[in-house]
Amino acid sequence: MSTPSPVHSHASPRRVTLVTGAAGGIGQALCRRVLQAGDRLIALDHDAGALDRLAGVLAGQGVSADDLARLHPLVADVTDCAGLCDKVAGAAAVVGPVDVLVSNVGAARGPTVRKTTPQDWQADIQLNLNGAFHCVEAVREAMVERRSGQLVLIGSVNALTTLGHPAYSAAKAALVSYTRSLAMELGGYGIRANIVLPGTVKTPAWQARADKNPQVFEQLKKWYPLGDFATPDDVADAVLFLASPAARVITGVALPVDAGLMSGVLPMAREITVEDY
Repeated sequence: MSTPSPVHSHASPRRVTLVTGAAGGIGQALCRRVLQAGDRLIALDHDAGALDRLAGVLAGQGVSADDLARLHPLVADVTDCAGLCDKVAGAAAVVGPVDVLVSNVGAARGPTVRKTTPQDWQADIQLNLNGAFHCVEAVREAMVERRSGQLVLIGSVNALTTLGHPAYSAAKAALVSYTRSLAMELGGYGIRANIVLPGTVKTPAWQARADKNPQVFEQLKKWYPLGDFATPDDVADAVLFLASPAARVITGVALPVDAGLMSGVLPMAREITVEDY
């Protein structure tokens, strides 16, 4: 099991980190790494059952009982701004004010333009864009008052190019612009804002597709210059770095964690140039 990130180990001890989407594949990795780094953790998810199981899952991944004592589960719906803000404020009153927000929410419906219904569009925008906005709303003013805070949003490489799921992609692209607005406007209050853009990540979200085609990951590798995919821990590494003092002058950045996908596609380059690289 991975050890805590070296850059994160220099952070102030016992910060309070809020991770949304905590029970998902990337969320679990974030929770594990945050706890092992010594932070207090508010683990937020809409799935109460999954949150109930989270401590056991993390224990199975090597998180100690002492670290788990700093885990504070919170059931909330990020699409309900008023309800979310109330619940986060209540948790912060118990655990402490939120120093780091990791807005980790995401799901995609319509796979193509013609298969995206108005309902699909609204649902994807509400969760992926509005949900992230609501998460920031829940912590922003308290950070402004303390003149300190770290905002790390989880986006997608879909924000940068066309990879299907148009509503999801539009929402993630908007998040890049929103993150830059946060960085520009809140920097004077000591608040940094960055967004991580994962490519393909091996999480349970891929399970249905892998069940239909067990070779799906091998087939996709040809598009990635490194010939591999990110793991949830790779995404967590990027997040923890951006939230750490090692990144103290980094803000407004959109960081792909994509095994080089956004660098270019080698099979296409070979076809265009008729050269063997």
